[in-house]
Amino acid sequence: MQSLLAELERDPSWQAPGRLRERAEALDRIERAMLYLPTVAAGSVDPDQALLDRAQALQARLEAIDQEVYRDLREDLRSGAGARRLLQYASDGAGFDAAYDADGDAYDHLDALLSGVLQFEPPQADGIEPVAEMVFYQPTPARHIFDLIARLDLDAHDLLVDLGAGLGHVPLMVAACTPARSLGVELEPAYVEIARRSARGLNLDRADFVQADARAADLSAGTVFYLYTPFTGSVLRSVLDTLRGIARARPIRVCSLGPCTALIAAEPWLRSDDGQRGDRIVVWRSVREA
Repeated sequence: MQSLLAELERDPSWQAPGRLRERAEALDRIERAMLYLPTVAAGSVDPDQALLDRAQALQARLEAIDQEVYRDLREDLRSGAGARRLLQYASDGAGFDAAYDADGDAYDHLDALLSGVLQFEPPQADGIEPVAEMVFYQPTPARHIFDLIARLDLDAHDLLVDLGAGLGHVPLMVAACTPARSLGVELEPAYVEIARRSARGLNLDRADFVQADARAADLSAGTVFYLYTPFTGSVLRSVLDTLRGIARARPIRVCSLGPCTALIAAEPWLRSDDGQRGDRIVVWRSVREA
């Protein structure tokens, strides 16, 4: 702990607003080092109190800088001028390399960034218990969202529909960072209300959310559809059949992450140049059927 604190105190570069990754790594290192202090590990021997105070003071400084970044970004987004800064912050770590490829579902400093900016409020009601063919909610890791936004090149004519949107990370970021509209379709009413409050708080008028079963929702206006394995079995089959019907009338794109990708790969009306990677969102384009 002594050497770690000395190292961080000698290097002020982590105080720059854009060094989100470095601050996250420093906080993680401090947390891990504190586990080896006697009171934390055993609860019986007093550690060097001055050392503990230094560590906690440094933690507070790191966290305060991040909170200021989040406040500034929220103000920018409310005024409609936050997309450039948000994407600039996200560009550090949004790319995919060997470290990320090793664990496609891992979370990192970009998730802390989204959490700080979106500021989801706790749900005001008990959630719906998942039943057969429903999947427990897991948000899309932020780096996947920023990577997808960069690859889709959405414009004002697009409507991205997130099927099983959860708290709305993807629709909210699409509305914040692109000219497109977005729609989150979510069965859990409490999640829908949280997403709507977040959108209102950031003046993201192009993000909308509906509480509905994806099989019954009106998807006809969508141009891009996103699925992070929100459901399986007959529910997924029904939704894919609906999307296939839309694709017969006009071209669409379907984006998938997680186990559903292998099932979507078998759809004869979809093609992708991405390959069936399990660690990155695959973007599929509809093809005209004979």
